[in-house]
Amino acid sequence: MSDAISLATSIVSMQADSTRQALSVEMLKQNAQAEQGLVAMLQQSVEQTQATLPAGQGTLVDRTA
Repeated sequence: MSDAISLATSIVSMQADSTRQALSVEMLKQNAQAEQGLVAMLQQSVEQTQATLPAGQGTLVDRTA
């Protein structure tokens, strides 16, 4: 009887670990998607800001000359 209980406990434990791993992977995927969205939003903001600035502003300046 204790072997059956031990086996059942082991199976439940493995299923719980598998579920935790699946949730962790899904959370990482969602985090990556959110970061990609943030990068796209920041890039769009930079492009819009440069489009509204007068000519010559909003570009890189060579300060070594």
